[in-house]
Amino acid sequence: MTEMRDVRHGLSLCAYELRKATEAAARVLAASPAGSTETALAAMLAELDLLGLDANLLDGGTRRLGDPKHLPVWDVLADPAEGAACLTKGLTNAMACLAVAPSGSLFDPGPAFYMEKLVAPPQAVGHLDPAAPVEDRLTALARCLGKAVDDLNIFILEKPRHRDLVERVEAAGARVIRYPAGDVAGALLAAMPGSGVDALMGTGGIAEGLLAACAARVMGACFLARLDPQLATERRAVADAGLDTHAWMDLESLVRTDNVVFCATGIASGLLLDGVERQGDVWRSQSLLVGGGAGPRQMLTSWSQG
Repeated sequence: MTEMRDVRHGLSLCAYELRKATEAAARVLAASPAGSTETALAAMLAELDLLGLDANLLDGGTRRLGDPKHLPVWDVLADPAEGAACLTKGLTNAMACLAVAPSGSLFDPGPAFYMEKLVAPPQAVGHLDPAAPVEDRLTALARCLGKAVDDLNIFILEKPRHRDLVERVEAAGARVIRYPAGDVAGALLAAMPGSGVDALMGTGGIAEGLLAACAARVMGACFLARLDPQLATERRAVADAGLDTHAWMDLESLVRTDNVVFCATGIASGLLLDGVERQGDVWRSQSLLVGGGAGPRQMLTSWSQG
């Protein structure tokens, strides 16, 4: 019992401290919407260094955080500018995101860059067949949520690859919520009952997918995914690595632990979070903090000097 209390306390404290890293990245891009992702990432990593995490940063390769003489205890997923392509266009939903899980507990996508996802609220767990036709998926989802298909709101990234998906969802009677970016925000909203988004469908980046999977694991949501290479070079690399592009994975395959922490800070106000605001030398930011088990599930507003 004492050990369990310690784990819960540790996850709560970890989420609270980690949000300083997402806040730092969000401030960089809020101050300069055309600024580089690398600058925002540097701000995020500087805050992580202050926490002394011995971890691997999973960013396509493996970058060590903390003391290189220590074995990595954690794996870190970081996207300091998720959806930030919208910023220079005056659009919304951009966030800085971070997830931390025990080392080796996250799915390794190898050379894959893209992942198809189906995300829905907890009521849908075990009731959706992601390989079924779109119309059947919508019917099953509506049944889980106690709604008519006509009342469903489906978040889909506005990309050419999704034209057929959008047409089929709309032909079935559901409403499509289109955004040019913001894959993680869409998945988070789909995972939250009562958010106004009933599901996320479609293909997006694998890094964003794994970040969203960490949050979905904590929230008990339905999250199903398969590798979905988009370019010939990616398809060859994935095939050479022996990875299956037809098999759908659930959260037990993607995030193999409940001891995961996810936090996100809004850069520009969107469907989920308020964006960063500055008044004089005071920055106001809003963050979502979620931790596994009985860890935190909080929206936190912070004020910081600088």
